[in-house]
Amino acid sequence: MKLEYKKIIDFLENKPSTEELSKKLFQLGHEHEVNGETFDMELTPNRGDCLSLAGLARDLSVFYGKAEEKKIYTADIPVLKLDFENQSQEDCKKISFLEIEIDTVPKKYKPYISDYLANLDLNINNFFTDISNYLSYELGQPTHCYDSFKIKNKLVFTKNSFDSKFESLLGPVINLTDDNCVFKLDNEIINLAGIMGGKSTSCNDKTTKALVECAFFNPESIMGKAVKYNIISDAAHKFERGVDILAQENVLRRFAQIVSEHANIVSIKMKTFEHIPYKPKYINIDVNKINDILGTNLSNKSYLEILDNLNFSVIKNCVEIPSFRNDLTNQNDLAEEVARVIGYDNIESKAFKIPSCKNFNKTKEDILRSFLQTNNFNEVINFPFTENNSVNSIKIDNPLDTNKTYLRTSLKNSLINNLLYNERRQNDYVKLFEISDIYSKEKSITQEKIIGIIASGRQGHNYKDFSKKIDEKYLDNIFNSDKAKLKFDIEEIPRSELDSKIKNKIFYIETKLSNINTNTISYLPEVGIANFIEYKEISTMPSSIRDISFSIDNPDSLNDLFGVILKYQPSNLKNVFCFDFFENPESSIIKVGFRFIFQSKTHSLNDQDIEKELTILITETLNISGITIPGLKF
Repeated sequence: MKLEYKKIIDFLENKPSTEELSKKLFQLGHEHEVNGETFDMELTPNRGDCLSLAGLARDLSVFYGKAEEKKIYTADIPVLKLDFENQSQEDCKKISFLEIEIDTVPKKYKPYISDYLANLDLNINNFFTDISNYLSYELGQPTHCYDSFKIKNKLVFTKNSFDSKFESLLGPVINLTDDNCVFKLDNEIINLAGIMGGKSTSCNDKTTKALVECAFFNPESIMGKAVKYNIISDAAHKFERGVDILAQENVLRRFAQIVSEHANIVSIKMKTFEHIPYKPKYINIDVNKINDILGTNLSNKSYLEILDNLNFSVIKNCVEIPSFRNDLTNQNDLAEEVARVIGYDNIESKAFKIPSCKNFNKTKEDILRSFLQTNNFNEVINFPFTENNSVNSIKIDNPLDTNKTYLRTSLKNSLINNLLYNERRQNDYVKLFEISDIYSKEKSITQEKIIGIIASGRQGHNYKDFSKKIDEKYLDNIFNSDKAKLKFDIEEIPRSELDSKIKNKIFYIETKLSNINTNTISYLPEVGIANFIEYKEISTMPSSIRDISFSIDNPDSLNDLFGVILKYQPSNLKNVFCFDFFENPESSIIKVGFRFIFQSKTHSLNDQDIEKELTILITETLNISGITIPGLKF
């Protein structure tokens, strides 16, 4: 969504620069790019209230104050007598209509509309449609304009539950299938509700009398329809995220005001149909809870000031959630609002302790996780959708990724992708597992929690396991031993079917959790967290390996060597481990091999970079009595 800088600050009392405005938008969580004086906003999944100039400015007014409200048509408007029937009130709780007639169609627009059309490179349609589009840009509420002379009989809103045809404004006839919210006239579909109007009742450049529809549609009723029918619809983006159910009269009065600034109004009438009254939402005021969530020390007064600046009303000891904020439901949501205003970067970081879970009531999932982590398997969490379609797959109407439209019926493909991803990044030791729900529709929709385990490569990064490869016997000793007795069936996945040049065998296990008896696992560590593991950014640069073999004449120097190597932590060292150990009992000479893996986060390392860092280590180790490096060429 593109918004003009000059239009945004027109809604603000103070006028920040584009740079300052951009910083505040990021602080408030509104991702965007700045191209000249145009802000290209990314569409957020739950902030429909910000998909307009007024909505975004309402958020920014916390910092810059509000400018005067835009003018609306303030004269009395007679009641419109409209033959209208709502046959699906849960899908459309409230709807308003404005019938407005002008004497002549204006030949040119006022600068605020002509600039909007020109600066955003938009097509001119017709007078009423252009105002409707501008109003959606300005206030965030889509409206639809019918040529009033074409609405001669009863207008019906309904949920159409059978296949039918619809000719949209774009021209091609669309085949509507399954349930769709539509407007009908004489049993003809004239509007795919919340998506796009029809051609037969549309306005044109000669229309002087329009019937303007302004509605609130249940977001779930609109969601996915634009994607399903391949329609590009700004209205759908907004209705899917929720519009302000209480704004309809103000929006239509603003529509009338814009019309009055371009032409003489001959007649004007309005009618609202409220089928299910709006009930405001309330959340208790609890500043202590907010401070606990954020780690702040806000006073009750400061908290109430922030709420007031966010246009939240306080009634008794509750926050009344504004009708335009459909996304707020609990204290965590309010805490997020406070954090956006303060700025996450301005909240002091504090260390915290996670309590031990010695008396934790272990579930089957906890036991399996603990057992697998003890055996050096790493857990992954994958996207629940896939491109793979099987007989029992469930298709999603409105997927986040159009290339992945089905729910997974197995974890195998996801874990194979995880394994290949790690192998391409030069990981020669991959042991992964995932515990997740899968869904299918064999007879009815079923949900089942399963576990998938995949492994390939070296058995470990230590001198005992480094030269051994993961095989069926290795896995059988882990899962089907006397210590575990899990009775897993181990499957080999052929490399020939994958895009991989690596020769290591791949083994896979998948089974329902309901089939596993965790009582057979005889050893489990205590559930708890010994050390906090901090997130480390994964480098996209290639890694480089250096192996060094140390010869030790004096066994007493072995601990000194390990001490030096363990303390060796240059910035580009990714990992180090002992992969070979040999002791000659006759000569008492010990041979120890270490592998050093180097990787930069910013660039590919060359030989000079690595040798520079290794020189420091080699110099220090050679100073230890009885240590030599056979074949050293430094």
